[in-house]
Amino acid sequence: MFGGVHMRVRRNLELSWILLLFVALVCASVLVSRSWAQQVKAKTQSARQTKAYDRPTDPALYAGAETCKTCHEDMPSKGFYKTYEDSPHYVTMLDTKKGPEWHGCEACHGPGKEHVEGGGDKSKIFTFKNASAKEISERCLACHTYGEEHSNFARSAHLQNNVSCIDCHSSHHPKESQHLMKEKQPQLCYGCHQEAKQQFNRPFHHRVNERLVGCNDCHNPHGGFLNRQLRATSTQDTVCFKCHSDKAGPFVYEHEAVKIEGCQSCHMPHGSSNPRLLKRSQVNLVCLECHAFTTDAGPAAIPTFHNQAQKYQACTLCHVAIHGSNTSKVFFTP
Repeated sequence: MFGGVHMRVRRNLELSWILLLFVALVCASVLVSRSWAQQVKAKTQSARQTKAYDRPTDPALYAGAETCKTCHEDMPSKGFYKTYEDSPHYVTMLDTKKGPEWHGCEACHGPGKEHVEGGGDKSKIFTFKNASAKEISERCLACHTYGEEHSNFARSAHLQNNVSCIDCHSSHHPKESQHLMKEKQPQLCYGCHQEAKQQFNRPFHHRVNERLVGCNDCHNPHGGFLNRQLRATSTQDTVCFKCHSDKAGPFVYEHEAVKIEGCQSCHMPHGSSNPRLLKRSQVNLVCLECHAFTTDAGPAAIPTFHNQAQKYQACTLCHVAIHGSNTSKVFFTP
């Protein structure tokens, strides 16, 4: 009799645990769905913050570029191009767009007839000088919305920090013909990113100052989904593999640090005082940040027979395939 009671109690406890687990799974599913919905809503709102500028199409509202030149004759002739007609803005728009709203000064500044009739009244036309980064971006993205490069600018760290298109680009006074940049890289980026400038001055660094590598080779200044606006390879791997393809794999035995934390778990991406851009001066000090002796339960991360004398301190003397191996699970051979 007691055995039967015991079995029923046990069965009831099992059913209770199953019911509790089911409720927990349902609650977790609701929370995940709600979080996903909130993320979608936030991304949608972010995208709406930088909507395209809607150009008026009535030809009677436009004065024409020749009229603008009567007062602003010096504006299109001070930059990299001798005249505005030589610039990519003019040539591209004339060839690809039809209508006065897409040509000349008014393509960016809006209809100018009321501005002219008002004797140069600035309130009758759009001026970039005192406009917010959001308003400026709306104007530029009305044309520059094609392809992956600019599609994420609404969520970019630059726009969120009130950095607009014309902080880096100049349609009138560019110093670089490519992309109408205000300054050459990396000097343009160093204007804000002073911490990166001193990193590239270290003894071992990526050749950015030598202009063999550019900041935008690794970062997308117009935004993206990855941390620090990093780019990714075509297989969505870390951007480092675009150049260091021999480290990309796939490998049968992968180094977890590379897949979980990325190259930055061991290397400084901009520059370092240590060879191979390592974070530490000695290779074993980098390895021991993860593979160290521990006081917790379980075996030590490195065997006790490892000699840590100076001449044995480079772990890669034995573990030569540290980025990954197809034959050795302890990375002895590639």
